Amino acid sequence: MLLIYTAQISKRLNYIFKLFFKDIIRVEYIISSDKEMFDKFEGAKMVYGTNSFGHTLFFGASKFLFESGLNSQELNAVEYKDIPAPFPIYHKGSLLPFDVFAASFYFASRYEEYMPYRKDEYGRFTAHESYAYKNGFLSKPVINIWAYEIVGLIQNVYPDFGANFQRFTYIPTYDIDQAWSFNQKGFTRNLGGFLRSMWNLDLERLGQRFRVLYMGEKDPFDTYDFQFQLQNQYKLKPVYFILFSLLGPFDKNISPTNNTFRALVKSLSDRAKIGIHPSYSSNENTDLIKSESHELEKIIKVEIKRSRQHFLKLHLPETYRNLLALDITEDFTMGFAAEPGFRAGLCTPFYFYDLDYEIETKLQVFPFAVMDGTLRDYKDVGIEEAKEIIHALIDEVKKVNGTFISLWHNESLSDQDRWKAWQEVYIDMLNKIHHS
Repeated sequence: MLLIYTAQISKRLNYIFKLFFKDIIRVEYIISSDKEMFDKFEGAKMVYGTNSFGHTLFFGASKFLFESGLNSQELNAVEYKDIPAPFPIYHKGSLLPFDVFAASFYFASRYEEYMPYRKDEYGRFTAHESYAYKNGFLSKPVINIWAYEIVGLIQNVYPDFGANFQRFTYIPTYDIDQAWSFNQKGFTRNLGGFLRSMWNLDLERLGQRFRVLYMGEKDPFDTYDFQFQLQNQYKLKPVYFILFSLLGPFDKNISPTNNTFRALVKSLSDRAKIGIHPSYSSNENTDLIKSESHELEKIIKVEIKRSRQHFLKLHLPETYRNLLALDITEDFTMGFAAEPGFRAGLCTPFYFYDLDYEIETKLQVFPFAVMDGTLRDYKDVGIEEAKEIIHALIDEVKKVNGTFISLWHNESLSDQDRWKAWQEVYIDMLNKIHHS
């Protein structure tokens, strides 16, 4: 049991202490503003505020967790163990030179994404706009790291204080943007593909399309048996996100009415958890998410409770409010397209805090650390460098017993064309996770 004294209790403070002490450190704790109770308590206790009362465990507080609404924050940084941390503290006796709880709330709530920012071509908040990227620590789950630091500081004074960190876990996730490259796309789309290949003199692709459609060659995006084999070998529990929408400029999957596609979705649901991959336009039209989810539910006979936004189109707070209105309780969009790392400073699932309403919601956010397309398309790294980046991220998560979540596509496991040798990267990632 840990007793935390603070002169004022706020919704933000309740949220971030719950994240630290219940979700990450996993200990029983009480927050109190009763000074007499604090003085009499004989177990592990700490002060969060502007005055230590002479108590050894004192964490200096800024004003941030006691504010409400959105205000421009002056994020002066103080270097702490190679991480430029915001919200510096000058209170005498503070164990840390910055307000660790304010900084963590800032990152976990995605406060910076509510502020004006420069959007990319898809209207997204990019990695390069984030405080963590600009200050060189996007590749570190800083909130988890700080949780370990806090436990160490408490144990220096109360050696019997026991944390109950979870064991390292891994969640493989896949986005099915195009179930097949050529198969099941119908006459018109394949005719267009033939004509494009002829126009571009791409004889290799022209020939491959012909062999797949008319000679029984396996479709390059049909990597499901390979996925199933690895899932069985490593005893994985994957999550698949299915793009289940009508054809559009950014939505290229098979028609939801196609029986072969529906059979594939049913097969995936027999082996894994299924979530909706809402169509590109659904970000502005919640009726689309509702109808797409409903159609997907008809096939798998299970209510859809998970999502990941197509193109990672996450607009806060609107996207998450839309999901909550549809009773979706888990979202896996929290990550960046252009850079690997920890968008919210976390490698632990956490609950979305709506800053406009100042409430913790029921939507649980599962942050991913790396996406295949980030390494291959945005960063254009080679096979060996991709392995090194992934290894470093896994090591960071293992150090803090967090949850490592990867995002891959069936296409990137084809081992063909621009994805040549990326099966090797994927297998190497699984070996690193399970054998180191």
